[in-house]
Amino acid sequence: MASFSKYVTAKNSSIAGGILLVLYLLKNRRRRSKQDGKGGSDLVHNAEKDGKKDRASVDKVFFHRILQILRIMVPRFFCMETGYLIFIASMLVARTYCDVWMIQNGTMIERSDSHDDPITLVNNFLKLGLNELKLRFRERLTKNLYDQYLQGFTYYKMGNLDNRIANPDQLLTQDVEKFCNSVVDLYSNLSKPLLDIGLYIFKLTSAIGAQGPGIMMAYLLISGLFLTRLRRPIGKMTVTEQRYEGEYRFVNSRLITNRLAHQQQLKPFTVTSHCVDHLHNFIFFRFSMGFVDSIIAKYVATVVGYLVVSRPFLNQSDPRHLHSSHSELLEDYYQSGRMLLRMSQALGRIVLAGREMTRLAGFTARITELIKVLKELNAGKYERTMVSQQEKDTAEKLVLVPGSGQIIKKDNIIKFEHTPLATPNGDILIRDLTFEVRSGTNVLVCGPNGCGKSSLFRALGELWPLFGGHLTKPERGKLFYVPQRPYMTLGSLRDQVIYPDTYDEQRRKGISDQVLKEYLDNVQLGHILDREGSWDSVQDWMDVLSGGEKQRMAMARLFYHKPQFAILDECTSAVSVDVEDYIYSHCKTVGITLFTVSHRKSLWKHHKYYLHMDGRGNYEFKPITEETVEFGS
Repeated sequence: MASFSKYVTAKNSSIAGGILLVLYLLKNRRRRSKQDGKGGSDLVHNAEKDGKKDRASVDKVFFHRILQILRIMVPRFFCMETGYLIFIASMLVARTYCDVWMIQNGTMIERSDSHDDPITLVNNFLKLGLNELKLRFRERLTKNLYDQYLQGFTYYKMGNLDNRIANPDQLLTQDVEKFCNSVVDLYSNLSKPLLDIGLYIFKLTSAIGAQGPGIMMAYLLISGLFLTRLRRPIGKMTVTEQRYEGEYRFVNSRLITNRLAHQQQLKPFTVTSHCVDHLHNFIFFRFSMGFVDSIIAKYVATVVGYLVVSRPFLNQSDPRHLHSSHSELLEDYYQSGRMLLRMSQALGRIVLAGREMTRLAGFTARITELIKVLKELNAGKYERTMVSQQEKDTAEKLVLVPGSGQIIKKDNIIKFEHTPLATPNGDILIRDLTFEVRSGTNVLVCGPNGCGKSSLFRALGELWPLFGGHLTKPERGKLFYVPQRPYMTLGSLRDQVIYPDTYDEQRRKGISDQVLKEYLDNVQLGHILDREGSWDSVQDWMDVLSGGEKQRMAMARLFYHKPQFAILDECTSAVSVDVEDYIYSHCKTVGITLFTVSHRKSLWKHHKYYLHMDGRGNYEFKPITEETVEFGS
C-alpha cells in the first residue's frame, strides 16, 4: 500500500506539472497570436473574420453539418457504404469478445504462443473495412462536389465572381481526403470504446456492484468536459491551417505556370512565413494537449480504476469474503481488475476521441462552406468579400443587381437589348448596350485594352451575370469560343480535334476519321497525322505543337463542331495571312457566323459590321465601309 500511495503521489505531481505546462503554452500561444495579428497579411485577417462567422467547434452546429455531409456519403440505407459500416461494427464486436474471452481465460491463454492469432485476424479484417470505407466515402463526396463544381461554369464563377473560396483545389483534394479519413477513424475510435464500456459495465456490475462503474462514468464526464474546453481552439486552428496550405499550393502552382516570368525574382519562402508561424503554434498547442490528454485519459483513469476495483476486496465485511476462498477472491480480483482496466482504457479512448472530433469540426466547417458556395453559385447567387476601401467605394456606387437581366434562348440570333456591361466587382463599362446580329453577319469587335471586349464575350458565354436588360442568344452548345492560346487536352491526336467530345460522341455524330483528316488539311495540319501515324497517338500536345499549330488546331476543332456562332479572340495572330484567309472563307462556306477580336487590317474584308468600344463607356455598331476600314487601321 505504501508503494501504491507513492505511485499516486507521483501521478498527482505529474498532473500538476502537466496543467502548469499547458497553461504556460496557452499563454504563449495567445501572445504569439497577438504578435502575428500586428503584422499579419490580409489572409490572416480574413481567416479571423471567417472564424468568427463560422465557428469550428463541437456543438449542435457541427452535428448538423456532419449529418448533412453523411447523407452525401451514405445516400441510402441499402448501399455498399452501409455494408462496410456494418462489417466494421461486427469486427469491433468480435474484437471486444476476443478481449473478454482472453480476460476470463487469461492464465491458460498467456502460456500459449498463438494466443494473438484470432485478434490478429480480426484486426486485418478491420483494417480492410476501414480503408475501403475511407475510399468509398471519398469517392462519393468528391463526385458530388465535382458534379456541382463542373456544372455550367461554376468553376469559373468561383474564381472570378465569388471570392469566398480562395483555393478550391485544396478543398476538393486534400481537405476531402482528410475529412473522410477523420470521419472513419472517429467512427472506429468511438464505436469500440462505447461497446466495451457497455459490456464491461454489465459484467462489473454483477461482479463488484454498480458503484465502481458509476465512479468511472462520472470521471469520464468531468474529464471529457474539461478537455473539450481546453481543445476548443483546435477547430479554428485547423481551418486556418488548411487555408494556409491552400495558399501555399496556389503560390506554387503560379510559380510553375509562370516560371519564365519569375526567373529573376524567385522567392519561394517569402509566402510561407505566416504558414510556418501558425504551424509552430499548432504543434506546440497539440503537444501541450497531448501531454494533458495522456495524464487525464490514461494514467489518472488507470489509477482511479484500480482504486475502485480494490475497494470491495479490501473491505472485510463484504459478503464475498464469507463465501469465497482466498484463491477465488484473487481470481475475481484479477478478472475484475482486468475488466475495469479495459473499461478505463475505453473511457480514455473516448476522451481522446474528442481531440479528433474537434479537428474534424475544422474540416467539416470547410467542406460545409464549399457545399454552400457551390449551391449558391449554381443558383446564380454571388458574394464578394470586400478586401479594400476601393472595392467598397465601387460597390457603393453600383446600383445594378447581378443576375437581374434575362437570357432568352433562340437560334441564329444574338441580340443585346438595353443591357449594362459591367464587371462582377461593379465597374460599369457600358451602361446601355443594344445591337443585333443574325446568322451570316460577321462582326469585328475592336477598341483599346480594357474597353470591355472580353467582358462582352464573358456575358455572352454566361460566365458573367447580366446586370439588366435582355440577351437573346442560341443554346450554349451552339456558341463556340476560340481563344488566342487554345487549350490542348490530355489525350490522343483525335482528342485535340474533337474536344470536348469523346470518340463515342464522334461516332454518334457520324463523323469519320477521313472527315477529321479533311479538317486538318483545311488548316494545313495534315502533316501532323502523317508524322504521328495514327489518330490514337498520345503526346504532350502543349509542348509538341507550336503556337501557330495550336491556333490552327483550334480552328480545325471549330470546323468539327460547326456552331451557329463563333467568337475568335485574336486566335489567328500566329497564323500566316493566306491560311487565315482560307479559314475565314471556309467558316462562311459552312455557315459559321463570326465575332472576331483582332487588330489585323486584313480581316476587315471578312466582316459586315464592326462594334467599336472607346473604353469610356461609349460604343458604335455600324456597317463596315471603306471609311471604317481606314478608321480601323
